Amino acid sequence: MKIKALSRPTASQQAPGSTTVRQSRNLDPTQHPFERAREYTRALNAVKMERLFAAPFLAQMGNGHVDGVYTMAKDPGSLERFASGSGDGVVKVWDLTLQDEVWNTQGHENMVKGLCWTPERKLLSCASDKTVKLWDPYNSTPESPPLATYLGSSAFTGISHHRDHSSFAASSSVISIYDLSRPSSTPSQTLHWPTSVDTITSVAFNQTETSILASTAIDRSVIMYDLRTSSPVHKLTLRLASNTVSWNPMEAFNFAVANEDHNAYIFDMRKTDRALNVLKDHVAAVMDVEFSPTGEELVTASYDRTVRLWSRNHGHSRDCYHTTRMQRVFSAKFTPDNKYLLSGSDDGNVRLWRTNASDRSGIKSARQRAKLEYDHALIKRYGHMPEIRRIKRQRHLPRTVKKAGEIKRDEVAAIKRREDNVRKHTKKSELKPRQNEREKIILAREQ
Repeated sequence: MKIKALSRPTASQQAPGSTTVRQSRNLDPTQHPFERAREYTRALNAVKMERLFAAPFLAQMGNGHVDGVYTMAKDPGSLERFASGSGDGVVKVWDLTLQDEVWNTQGHENMVKGLCWTPERKLLSCASDKTVKLWDPYNSTPESPPLATYLGSSAFTGISHHRDHSSFAASSSVISIYDLSRPSSTPSQTLHWPTSVDTITSVAFNQTETSILASTAIDRSVIMYDLRTSSPVHKLTLRLASNTVSWNPMEAFNFAVANEDHNAYIFDMRKTDRALNVLKDHVAAVMDVEFSPTGEELVTASYDRTVRLWSRNHGHSRDCYHTTRMQRVFSAKFTPDNKYLLSGSDDGNVRLWRTNASDRSGIKSARQRAKLEYDHALIKRYGHMPEIRRIKRQRHLPRTVKKAGEIKRDEVAAIKRREDNVRKHTKKSELKPRQNEREKIILAREQ
């Protein structure tokens, strides 16, 4: 009787260049009673090593600015170049690989409030001296005059360029739309909410739905505009004023605002009666917020001298970056490759950070990559365990931030306790339904 059987040569089971025969494994769980215990120990060691090698701060860019850094902008055509503006009117362009400035100019007579790049890699800057200037950092010297100057009736506070068209929006008491292809310095459109006359603090074009424009103002409002109808379409009033607005690059209808109440909020512009998420860990006003290029994470810069990283689905930060000398942080950005962060603070320094504190750049072998992926999977699998969760969340915060956090927790607990006492001694017929945390901050909605 003939029997046909599959047979493979021994060499097919050996690693290239090796003479060792690879042994087959029996994956039957009954044969491995201590597998979960071993995996837990490996996960515990992995999370310890991750925190041991956490070194987020990489470098300070050059000699920084003489005055505070209040705004930054990334070059859309480059992974290495970005611009920063300071309180003394100086505009600088930096190179990440050199970690130094490659171009600078005395652009304005007052504080630079906004920067943005055009698709042609020209640089727009606006300042409190009521001017917007167009620069060409790649083809001009620092002494060269600007390519164009646009005048406004009041101090400019923010600027954003359209993704496709040669037009940009600058905010002051109104939003002015300028056309770069026209030599005239007068705006082609002017947008504002009919009943609002307060200063607009920031403006941002939606990079996917390019006709939509969002702005924040000191009257606590967040307003959406539509350039197709040249009119505002929706107004959202929060409990406190917002400082910055940022659009999600992957989901055109989601945006985040940095608020004065120490929180950042994520909204869906299609349904603004509640926030999608509330990001609360800061102990002072949030000055800047930006989505990562993947749309899955956010970075915030705060007046409490820290930079925090968030997952868009979680209400608490996954990491907190700070240094001894870093002062109030006014600007924070992701690099286009999502691997690094940039922060500009009141001490005049531009700092470079890792997005993942324990990550290391450079070439990794296949074995090293497999080990890192395995460790990451183990930490994710056993992240709910108390010891691993405690080690993963442990952070050394500045004394002032830690103390302010404790005071804030006590105040929030006292407010909650008072509300519970009021409800306890109120008739059921007069009790109002409990308000969700994501709905409390919204005072009014207008269309």
